[in-house]
Amino acid sequence: MRCLLFAFLLLGSFPSFALDRFQVEGYTLPNGLQLLLKPGTERGHVAIRLVVGVGLDDFSCADKELPHLLEHLLFSGIDATGEGGLEERMQALGGEWNAYTSNADTTFVIEAPAKNQRKVLDLLLALLTQTRIDDNAINAAKQVVEREDGGHYSHLQRWLDRQDLGHTASNQLAVELGLKCPERAEVDHLTREQLETVRKAWYAPNNMTLIMVGDLDRLLPAYLERAWGELDAVDPAEHSPLPEIKASAAHERTLSHGLVGGGAKLHWLVPEPVLEDLHDETFDLLKDYLDWALYRQMRLAHGLSYGPSAERELFGGVGFMSLNADLERDDLPEAQQVLEELKAGLLKDGLDADTFNRLKQAAISRQAWAVQGNSALADYYWSALGDYEDGRFADPARELQGVTLAEANKAMRELLLQPGYLRIEKPLMSDDQFIWAIVGLLGLFVLGLLAWRIHRKR
Repeated sequence: MRCLLFAFLLLGSFPSFALDRFQVEGYTLPNGLQLLLKPGTERGHVAIRLVVGVGLDDFSCADKELPHLLEHLLFSGIDATGEGGLEERMQALGGEWNAYTSNADTTFVIEAPAKNQRKVLDLLLALLTQTRIDDNAINAAKQVVEREDGGHYSHLQRWLDRQDLGHTASNQLAVELGLKCPERAEVDHLTREQLETVRKAWYAPNNMTLIMVGDLDRLLPAYLERAWGELDAVDPAEHSPLPEIKASAAHERTLSHGLVGGGAKLHWLVPEPVLEDLHDETFDLLKDYLDWALYRQMRLAHGLSYGPSAERELFGGVGFMSLNADLERDDLPEAQQVLEELKAGLLKDGLDADTFNRLKQAAISRQAWAVQGNSALADYYWSALGDYEDGRFADPARELQGVTLAEANKAMRELLLQPGYLRIEKPLMSDDQFIWAIVGLLGLFVLGLLAWRIHRKR
């Protein structure tokens, strides 16, 4: 084992190995901790990402903030010096750190000087194993989480969410279809026992991946095997199944956002079809094509929207493609007509070959400069962990190159043939309507005053 690690480090000293960002030395310690180590081109620096396989989607709507709250608690201190002392120790090592909880995972992000990389890993290990969870720390962390989520969840905000007035168009559609919780998760009711249970069940080496990119210490593999290899594995916890569409939603709705204004947003959202013979890159290229088509029609041809866009979003286990445009309120009917004509034209004539090939080549070219530096490379490995196999990550440029015009046309027709969901976001009243309402109220007041004076005279 150690001979193989030494050979890896020798190979890592060659620039050609380091520059191939898709080839990464990966192996698993006996306790199940997965390691990905990549020599980087930036000297004197390491980027560290510890990915823990627990996220918001592993919990019910009421308890969804449990992993987020625990993430904050782990920074509350490992000794009597508390949170401040912990931060001072990281500062003394010349590093900086943060953590993020997403739907799928919780990740600790660290940038540090190469000379202190083992000391920084010691501090991270202490954070994971020695942090004391007490009531004071829990209450402080709850306040932080509440502020990060937008402040105190008032009764008014809860009522607005229940009335479909507190979400953006895509989030509201996800709520209607049963893919997203209708209300914001709260933290007040979460207990120390729940937090300890999450820590024991999920913060285990066989549920973690440690990614390190940069100027790696030659003794790093031996250190990791000695220090991090002592963590105890646990029986893996079951991940909750991702939600699927389990309710129906209106195909067209107007969502009131604000009281008065002259703007509006048009969204046409449609679930992406599951096509076993097509790669995800096909829908990436289709999104680029639809984005350009919207720009040509909505902005250049009709001058309706400055920045129309196509977007891909994931809610639970369902992906959505959306076509979006910021508009003037009075331009909504024309914009809807342009959108319908765009869809009809694509279904009739298919994708333009020259445009598709140009956008495809642009997407391939972007891969040459899309990931630069140790930190960006570590983030890339974090986001693409599912594509890692046999020491290599999948090459997006190669996957994009393999997408044909026929495949893109098939995906486009499967997508656009669906009725989708039209959502319009606009204030309750336009500026003119508000002025006329004020005039009407003043008129009623004057009429009422005149009637009162006539009544008094009689």
